[in-house]
Amino acid sequence: MLFDSFEHNFQSESGPVFILASGPSAAEFPLHEFPSVPVIAMNGSILKCEADSIRPSFYLCDDPDFIESRAVLAKKGVTQAESTAMTADCYAAMSATAPDCLRNKHLFLMSRVNRRNRRAIISDRRFAWSIRNDPHLHSYFSLLHAKPNRVGFSTNMAKGYFGSRTVPVAALQLAYHLGFNKAFLLGVDLNPSSGRFYEQGDEAMPSTLDKDFDEYILPSFRLMAEKVVSPGKFEVFNMSNNSRLPSSVVPHLSLDDLSACLH
Repeated sequence: MLFDSFEHNFQSESGPVFILASGPSAAEFPLHEFPSVPVIAMNGSILKCEADSIRPSFYLCDDPDFIESRAVLAKKGVTQAESTAMTADCYAAMSATAPDCLRNKHLFLMSRVNRRNRRAIISDRRFAWSIRNDPHLHSYFSLLHAKPNRVGFSTNMAKGYFGSRTVPVAALQLAYHLGFNKAFLLGVDLNPSSGRFYEQGDEAMPSTLDKDFDEYILPSFRLMAEKVVSPGKFEVFNMSNNSRLPSSVVPHLSLDDLSACLH
C-alpha cells in the first residue's frame, strides 16, 4: 500500500470548506446548493455526499471498529472521495474487509502525535511540555492533571494529529493543514441521544460522546478557539441548530449567514 505524504499538500488549498459529520442536522443541510465548496467527509457522513451527488475532497476515518462494523460505508467513502486519510489500523481493517477499494487510490496515513500502536511514546505531560514552542502543535499543559496534556491541535498533519475522541476535530486539523481559512461544521451535534442520521434504533453503533465530551471533546474545541482560530486566517463556524457545542466556543451561523459569508 503506497501513501502520499502530507508534506505534499500542506497549505495547498484556500477558501471555505465543509466539515461533514453524522449528526441528524447533517441530513437537513442543503449540501447540493453549495457544489463549489469542498467537503471533508468522515465515517457514515459519506451517505449525505452520495445523496446530494457531492464528491468529497477527503474521506477520513480513525476508528477501525467503524470499518469492521460498517464496511459498506467505509468502502463508499474511499471509492467516492478524491483522497482518503486513515490511521494504520483503519487501513488494516480496510485491507481485511475490502482490499480492492484501496487500489489506485490517493491515500494518506494519519498518525497520532506521541503514539505508537495506540500507546504513548513518552508521557503525555512530557510531550505537551516538549512542543510548547512548536508553531504547528498546540496543547494544554498541566503538572497537576494528566488529561489536559492529551488535548491538542495540529496545524501540520505531517507532524501528526491529536485524536480528541471525535473525528470532526481531526478533520479540522486537516482543514487547517490544507490551507482552508473558513471551516463550516455540518452535523457536529455531539448528542448521542439523537444518534446519527444514517442509523436507526438497535442498528446504531455505541457512542462514547457522553463519556468523552467534558474531558476531551469540548476542551479540544476550546483549545482550538483559544490558540488556533484567528480572524481572516482560520475561522470555524457551526451550522447545527442542535449542537452541544456552546456558541461561545464555536460561533453558530444560520443558512442565511452562510450564504452571505460565501458570497
